[in-house]
Amino acid sequence: MKQFRCGDVVAGCQWETRSEDDQKLFEEIHAHAREAHGMDEVPPEVVDA
Repeated sequence: MKQFRCGDVVAGCQWETRSEDDQKLFEEIHAHAREAHGMDEVPPEVVDA
């Protein structure tokens, strides 16, 4: 199971997600970044953080 905590990258953000599927995890991260933070693209270094 992999997880991503947005607060590790964006101070103060409490959003997090978990998935065993890398593609699903990235899709969820991308959707959150776009909707919550106005990011059109998620740089790979953000996902790897």
